[in-house]
Amino acid sequence: MALIKSVNGIAPKFGKNCYLAENATIVGDVVMGDDCSVWFQAVVRGDVHYIRMGNKVNVQDGAVIHCTYKRAPTNIGNNVSIGHRAIVHGCTLKDNVLVGMGAIVMDHAVVEENVLIAAGAVVLENSHLESGYIYAGVPAKKVKALGTDTFKDTIERIANNYIMYADWFREEVSRGG
Repeated sequence: MALIKSVNGIAPKFGKNCYLAENATIVGDVVMGDDCSVWFQAVVRGDVHYIRMGNKVNVQDGAVIHCTYKRAPTNIGNNVSIGHRAIVHGCTLKDNVLVGMGAIVMDHAVVEENVLIAAGAVVLENSHLESGYIYAGVPAKKVKALGTDTFKDTIERIANNYIMYADWFREEVSRGG
């Protein structure tokens, strides 16, 4: 079972059909919507400010979601994938966002809807990423428009797949595996 801890009397809250890997850590003022998943060695740490997640958010292996004390909460919309070992810190990710593997999104950044942040990109503090584009590099820059096909084939597909993957792990547990 995942490590779930209260901090200062505030416990995480989970929507329906959420999957939490056995070694995931979720602490403090965290509220998740329905069909969310937090995978192996991922940390969602709402100890110094709040973290809010919509529906169909997946936090992949080794990712970290955190905030800045009394300054920067983290708000995550619906249908968001946070890639392996990514860091999402004190920022806002709106609906239909993919944060690529190893990417970093810093305090007070705002990522609009339908954005893909490439693997390894660094979104600097106070950045504003415009809807409908792919951003890459250090610091992250707009590199090209995100077509409807890319959206359907990447952002939407990954979010939906993680609901399916979570079901696989729930089935294993129910079979005793």
